[in-house]
Amino acid sequence: MSFDLAVNAADLDAIAEIFTNIAHDAGAAIMQIYGRDAHARVKSDQSPVCDADEAAEAVILRELALKLPQIPVVSEEAVAAGKPVAQSPLFILVDPLDGTREFLARNGEFTINLALIADGVPLAGVVYAPALDRIWKAGTQSWAARLTADAPAPTPERWHAIHTRPAPKDGLVALASRSHADPQTDAYLSRLPIRESRTAGSSLKFCFIAEGDADVYPRFGPTMEWDTAAGDAVLRKAGGLVETPAREPFHYGKFDERLKNGAFIAWGDSAVAAAYSGANSA
Repeated sequence: MSFDLAVNAADLDAIAEIFTNIAHDAGAAIMQIYGRDAHARVKSDQSPVCDADEAAEAVILRELALKLPQIPVVSEEAVAAGKPVAQSPLFILVDPLDGTREFLARNGEFTINLALIADGVPLAGVVYAPALDRIWKAGTQSWAARLTADAPAPTPERWHAIHTRPAPKDGLVALASRSHADPQTDAYLSRLPIRESRTAGSSLKFCFIAEGDADVYPRFGPTMEWDTAAGDAVLRKAGGLVETPAREPFHYGKFDERLKNGAFIAWGDSAVAAAYSGANSA
């Protein structure tokens, strides 16, 4: 495969398949550590890291170097360790263990995230939740499958296409972070017709909206690009969108900002996003 910013559809599906196999292998490494002492410690940004983060990242970086050597990779723990970031309009974003707090709490709500970014847009991605036996991928469209860490990767017939739903007339189902609640998010949700609110860890929230199980996920607290890119890809290719509170496109590759995200709203139904854009102002 050769790549430029005009990645074609066949390449996107091939990349999503490569990401699936790599995430599966990383999930197996994580699950060998899950449930035992993972030697948790705190990084300089006060976020947790443990043996599972590092084991998964080693697997992912090794396999990406073999299978997609032409594309620069930006990975969370490598950045945290101070390794230089190759600034490119085409690159892969990796979060080897999104939801380290959930991993340490042993609630299963952690994921492995890989995403292909081209000119600021997530074009392909995979989110794998090995403790939940669930995987989602996005290439030309979005699919989901069941996948345990010690089973073979899903064959084509085991994948099913997913799509967001039209917003229910009796009110929206909102998702919020399990470990990172903040007053701005609560205030935003108070201005929407919310029927039910749920919490979930990691990038699972994007995937639940992509599957049509929820409608909106606002996030005003701090996140990094590797936290959101893969789930964003799954949601976009399932018919949803991610935008800023000012209804501007949500972009990736913010190298001048050290890959920090601003606030965002993830929606399943774009018509409802437009209808309630007034809720975006405090």
